[in-house]
Amino acid sequence: MDISSLAGVTVALLSVLLGFYVEGGSLGILLQPAGFLIVCGGTIGAVLLQTDIRVFLHGVAMLKRVFISRDRDLNPMIDDIMSWVHISRKDGILKLELIGQEIEDSFIKRGLNLIIDGTPPDKLREILEIELSTFEETERQSIKIWEAAAGYSPTLGILGAVLGLTHVMESLSDPSKIGSGIATAFVSTVYGVGMANLIFLPISNKLKAINRLELSRREMLAAAFLAIAMGENRSVLKDRLDSYIG
Repeated sequence: MDISSLAGVTVALLSVLLGFYVEGGSLGILLQPAGFLIVCGGTIGAVLLQTDIRVFLHGVAMLKRVFISRDRDLNPMIDDIMSWVHISRKDGILKLELIGQEIEDSFIKRGLNLIIDGTPPDKLREILEIELSTFEETERQSIKIWEAAAGYSPTLGILGAVLGLTHVMESLSDPSKIGSGIATAFVSTVYGVGMANLIFLPISNKLKAINRLELSRREMLAAAFLAIAMGENRSVLKDRLDSYIG
């Protein structure tokens, strides 16, 4: 579990709710199913309208990355790479096939298989660059659904407020209902603005940061695969890999 993400959501929501309560507001009035339905349903529909369904589903699936803590230390990966180099030099390239069978990472499997198949370095570079570019574009498009949701939800909140006020106008003959009706109407705006700034935008930015780290890891692996295929000096390769750590 990613503690910072969990703490961020908890602190943000509690701060808003406690602030509203301290000002004398009733937390019960914030529970408006109609407003929630308008904002959430409308936002999902708008995002779906502009996005391919596969991209949308992948973007939703990426949400788990925000709350699952991942090891961002590249040093263990560098150690693994150097062991691959040692094995390829000592026992031959074909011995890397046993390593590939034990690894679940699809990108590593792909790189090792290309090396084992004897792919020429220039062709290997081309294939890996295409895969990196495809990965980057796919992830970028999927992350954009959260940015889009952050853009649509405040507008849907305003729409919900307008619809609520329209309903209030029907009750002008009963002044006792006007105050509570207006308060209820504006809850949709709270939902829209709150979701955009407390949920959707932070998720988008967190996913961008995670994606940059993953792209850096894959670029490092691509450089390693190419170096192994070219039989590059181990110390030169180690220096290059260390540069990815900074």
